[in-house]
Amino acid sequence: MRFTQSFLDEIRDRVPISSVIGPRVAWDRKKSHAQKGDWWACCPFHGEKSPSFHCEDRKGRYHCFGCGVSGDHFRFMTEHDGMSFPEAVEKLAEMAGVPMPDRDAEAEKRDERRTTLQDVMDMAAAFFQERLQSADGAKARAYLRDRGLTSATQQGFRLGYAPDSRNALKEHLAGKGVGREQIEACGLVVHGDDIPVSYDRFRDRIMFPIPDSRGRIIAFGGRAMAKDAPAKYLNSPETEIFRKGEVLFNFARARPAVREAGTVIAVEGYMDVIALAQAGFAHVVAPLGTALTERQLELLWRMAGEPVLCFDGDQAGLKAAYRAAELMLPSVEPGRSARFVLLPGGKDPDDLVKAEGPEAFRAVVKDARPLADMLWMRETAGGVFDTPERRAELEKRLRDLTQTIRDETTRRHYAQDMRDRVHAFFGRPTGERRPNDKRGDARPGAPSGRLAVSDRLARSAMVKGAGGDMPLRESTLLVTLVNHPRLAEEHFDEIEALDIRHSGLKALHRALIDAIAHREAGDVETLREALARAGALTAYETAEARVRAAYQWPSLANAALEDAREAFQQSLQLLNQSRALERELKTAEIAFATESTDENFRHLVDVQRQWRDAQSMEALIEGFGGASGRGRAR
Repeated sequence: MRFTQSFLDEIRDRVPISSVIGPRVAWDRKKSHAQKGDWWACCPFHGEKSPSFHCEDRKGRYHCFGCGVSGDHFRFMTEHDGMSFPEAVEKLAEMAGVPMPDRDAEAEKRDERRTTLQDVMDMAAAFFQERLQSADGAKARAYLRDRGLTSATQQGFRLGYAPDSRNALKEHLAGKGVGREQIEACGLVVHGDDIPVSYDRFRDRIMFPIPDSRGRIIAFGGRAMAKDAPAKYLNSPETEIFRKGEVLFNFARARPAVREAGTVIAVEGYMDVIALAQAGFAHVVAPLGTALTERQLELLWRMAGEPVLCFDGDQAGLKAAYRAAELMLPSVEPGRSARFVLLPGGKDPDDLVKAEGPEAFRAVVKDARPLADMLWMRETAGGVFDTPERRAELEKRLRDLTQTIRDETTRRHYAQDMRDRVHAFFGRPTGERRPNDKRGDARPGAPSGRLAVSDRLARSAMVKGAGGDMPLRESTLLVTLVNHPRLAEEHFDEIEALDIRHSGLKALHRALIDAIAHREAGDVETLREALARAGALTAYETAEARVRAAYQWPSLANAALEDAREAFQQSLQLLNQSRALERELKTAEIAFATESTDENFRHLVDVQRQWRDAQSMEALIEGFGGASGRGRAR
């Protein structure tokens, strides 16, 4: 029986969801707020000792932050109590005091027709499975074997083969009493007024049955065996039972596994889903060869509050990740977001598992990036923000993005997060000139519109004076050394020669050198005690807070030594490069001011260009700390 949306909404409005769930759980009285309709309990879907199951009457939703289940009144009764959907509606209508609607004869006829079409699709799937095992399917079996798919996996996903024939499936179904109209309604043949005789849509293709949310076959995807086929992958057309943008491949099979895994992983294609399932990742789904849709996103959120979206590590995969991030942004709210994986080296999940094993895929999923990282990466990747106008444009784009978030609390936190990132990216605005500033005036004959070196360097994102914010690059270097003392031993001469200008960092630098010289840097705890005795621990803590705010995870204690070493060497090289360019720029300006020749002018312009390029690159490198593969510093 079909129910109108208004009828279902009326039931939800009349019955608090806590009254549906309450008899099945024991509410945590300390954590819950009955007057606000905000309830917490131990999850009824999985065993746990502390309450992570949240129920909110205002929204009529529940969500478990432990196993990821979520839904409304009806879903709770179907999944927890095992009722069918009509049974759940009837039970809840009784609780709400709402009379059940009259039966709709036409709607019931349509439901019967849909059931019949699903029966036809099941018959087609059986036909394709049988042909895969026949002589016709030898080449397809070899292909699947080369892709590493076992017989058990092929049978589990009901993989098949459509023979290279215009009539094989059509004649098979007709022989079982299926009428022409039903075959056409299922999209199994190509037909039309301009086609005298219909013919099989899928020919010489490996067949992937596409089930609906209840596991019933509603469509097919076919992978061409011929290299010159017009389309490598071909999906069924949209029909009465199939809407491509409303289906996720493997949804029904993955749903039970999602509860155990605590999340769902969305990949890009059928083969990735199947290969990952064979490797032990049963909680994986995929859209059907197109960009993720709003409806598919809602399906993901029905499965888990924070799904992991996994994209191939090529340019197309990156673009798809950006589109998905923008699509979901308006709908994010507490308990509804996503994390993103961009696979390394242009690989897809199937490639990664074959080459490096399941643990490699598990590792990249563990390091998935939050949605905020993807948005920041999209807006800053490849950009050069060397003018106030360009920096202002970036800030405006970020503000416009966050304003699309409908949930007020989430919108506020995103706006703050983006402001923090911009602050870390560009540094704090310098403000108005102080009365005692001594800015160098342009010398006679100097190029018009150029600031004297002292003023330009003072305003640089790379170089700060002795006061004000701690420079990020120097902070990163010193914090890395404190958290990874072994690097201090390896690079003592270079550390001792560091040109540190900020007063607080200079004191920290001196204390660090003394500790190393007196062999008090053998481990982190001993080194911190030495810094405390030297009165430099406060400077270290301030520098560490600066590093954390900029998401520079390799500097922190929980980073692997190899990661810390690589980041430290890069930072050291960049700092030394910037110092050398400053000296060269100052020398070139003095030379041109002393003798305004064409040669001196060209040299000055060239050094200025190098210095600006380095400044822009430094800002980009610092700004991408949060998108380097580990997410926010912790």
